[in-house]
Amino acid sequence: MPDFFRPDDQLRALRPLVPTQTPADAATDTVGDFLHATLRPVLKLQNALLLAAVADFVHDHHIALAAADATTRQRLLTELLGRNTKLRYTIVGLVTALFTAEEYAYYRTQRPELNRRLLALAQQRVLDQVAAVVLLATE
Repeated sequence: MPDFFRPDDQLRALRPLVPTQTPADAATDTVGDFLHATLRPVLKLQNALLLAAVADFVHDHHIALAAADATTRQRLLTELLGRNTKLRYTIVGLVTALFTAEEYAYYRTQRPELNRRLLALAQQRVLDQVAAVVLLATE
């Protein structure tokens, strides 16, 4: 990896604590450790941007979320998050941009599995906050 300045300590300091999170100085030897020590805190930190990004895609693709019932909203968002490659890459970028150099090096070795888990966590966050997505999409 090229030698460049990366404010790793500042990036870690931005992250909120997640109740089941492993200690900040714990090794991230497994994908599960990485999920708890890195992915969950970064997703929590990026929550507002995640919801805004999804709402922008809902708006841009003219998805009638506001007029839909709760079940249909869940289905529409699940389909959007599962099928829209551009949105999926946007979400991955929102999260990976806040990795430290060491975390990103690990991410590169486990990219397919970590992307799968990252996107599943992001989807659950969005589905748990559908009302906020609808509000943002209609603004």
